[in-house]
Amino acid sequence: MARGEWGFQGRGKWCCSYKKTTLIICSINIVIALYVLRSIYGSIYVYSDNDLKVVKYTPDQIRKMEESIRIRRANEPMKLLKLVNGLKQEFSREESVFELPRAVKQRMTDEILQMLRSLDAKGNASAQREAVESWRREKLEEARQLSVGRPGMNSTILQEEARMLVRVLESDWAALSEEIGLWIPAETIHKEHDDKPEGVDDDDDIEEDVLPGRPLPPECHAELHTDYDGAAVRWGLTHHKESAADCCQACMDQAKRARPGQLKCNVWVYCPSDTGCYSPDIYEHKNQECWLKYAEKPKLNFKDKYSESYRSSHPMAPLVVPWVSGVINV
Repeated sequence: MARGEWGFQGRGKWCCSYKKTTLIICSINIVIALYVLRSIYGSIYVYSDNDLKVVKYTPDQIRKMEESIRIRRANEPMKLLKLVNGLKQEFSREESVFELPRAVKQRMTDEILQMLRSLDAKGNASAQREAVESWRREKLEEARQLSVGRPGMNSTILQEEARMLVRVLESDWAALSEEIGLWIPAETIHKEHDDKPEGVDDDDDIEEDVLPGRPLPPECHAELHTDYDGAAVRWGLTHHKESAADCCQACMDQAKRARPGQLKCNVWVYCPSDTGCYSPDIYEHKNQECWLKYAEKPKLNFKDKYSESYRSSHPMAPLVVPWVSGVINV
């Protein structure tokens, strides 16, 4: 009897322990669920509160913000913005050139090269430019006819390509030329301004020049616009005279004072120009330079004018020889 009671009590204790455990677990789950719900509700409330929050500015703050916006707009670089917009439009315009298939651009390049090679080898830039423009007009007319589906035309251009060619050859020709590498130099025309009266010859104008300073004596044999060659007896870069007559006198004085075996001056070369005198060497020749030279047989370097061929190879050379020279008898 005592054992039976013990078993009953033991089973009852076990049953009570199972129920308590279940209740405890359920309570914990309820607490956790309530905590989670509270956290979610709190987050939604905070988010809604921040979202609905409205900032109110004072009239003074609004006035300052409007003034700031006005100053910023007034200081916008309008010229730069216009330039950028212009570049964007230019780039967008040039994009149509690159829509052409590579084969079409290559075929156009080959046609232009073949046409230029067929020209005379001595053809100038103007003739080349005229030939290219004539080719462009013919190709444009051909593309126009094909774009409208004109029958009976024999052409290497497809109809869908013709529509693009019309736009490119008509409005984007400069961009296409640059893209395919077509460049023809501008023709330079050298035109000299002639303000001399009628009936005056160029040679007469050269001889009418008057040298500054005292007149030259006849024994100097002065020649205007003349440059004689010879071995330098006195270096002109460091030997200046006030006039051509003084330079000639210096040459005659040196020839008289020369010691035996020393070169005697028999050629003098003087620079009378205020802006200096041109020479093909590396030095800068200034006004009043006086060169004393010796030459067994005096030889001219330049006389009157520099030739056209010389000026072509020496772009800095002037039209008229600026020096004055003379050969004296020793």
